[in-house]
Amino acid sequence: MKITAMNDSGVIVVGASAGIGRELAKVFARNGHEVGLTARRRGKLVELADELPTAGYVKEMDIAETDEARSRLRELAEEMGGVETIVVNAGVFFENESLEWETKKTTIDVNVAGFTAIADAAFDYFASRGGGTLVGLSSVGALHGGRVAPTYNASKAFVSNYLSGLRQKTSAERLPVTVTDIKPGFVDTESANVEGAFWVAPPEVAAEQIFDAIQADRNHAYVTRRWRLVGGLLKALPESVHHMLNRHTSVD
Repeated sequence: MKITAMNDSGVIVVGASAGIGRELAKVFARNGHEVGLTARRRGKLVELADELPTAGYVKEMDIAETDEARSRLRELAEEMGGVETIVVNAGVFFENESLEWETKKTTIDVNVAGFTAIADAAFDYFASRGGGTLVGLSSVGALHGGRVAPTYNASKAFVSNYLSGLRQKTSAERLPVTVTDIKPGFVDTESANVEGAFWVAPPEVAAEQIFDAIQADRNHAYVTRRWRLVGGLLKALPESVHHMLNRHTSVD
C-alpha cells in the first residue's frame, strides 16, 4: 500500500513487550496515539494491544535480524497509514565481568547492529516523508565504562554517539527530523539488576518522563530527571575516579 500522507498520531515502539517500552506504548495510547508494537514475543504484544484504548498494531521483530527487521518496520508503518514517531527501545543487558565472547556478541548484535539498522530505517523514512521524530534509548551508562557489563556500557555509548551524528546530519541538510537521545538511569524492569541501587524508577514513571521529553522535541533527556546531575558529574570526573567508583558499583 502506498502512503500519501503522514498519520499525525501514529507511533511505533520497537521493543514494546515489557518494561519501559510497554509502559511507553500505554502512555502514547492514553494520549490518543495509535501505536505500532514490535518485539520478539508476539504473544506479549497481542496482550498489550488488547489493553490499549487506541488501535494497536502488532509486528513480531528481532532487531538482531537486521534486514528482516528493517523490512518489517517499513511494513508496519505502511499498515498504520504512516507514523510521526519511532522509538527504538529494544536492547539487551548482561552482566559479563568474565568477558565471555558469546554474551558480548549478542549485546553487539542487538544494541549496536540492530539499533543502527532500525535507527537508519526510521531516519530514512522520516527524511523521505517530510518530517518525524526518531527516539533512541541509550543509558547513563553511556557516559563511562563499566567493569560489570563493559559491552553494554560501550554499546550505549555507541547509541548516544550515533544519534548525535544523525542530529548533525539533520542540521547540515536541513532535514525536518527530530532526533532524541533518552538516557535512563536505574529503572525497575525484568532485565535490569537494580536491587539496592539508588534512584530506581518504576517503568511507569520513566515512560511518562520520556513521553514528556518527546512532546517537547528535546534533543537529550535523562530519566528520571534527577540523573541529569549524575550525568554532569560523570562527564566531568577524571577516569581515575571512574575506576575507583567502579570497584563498588556500576551505573547502567
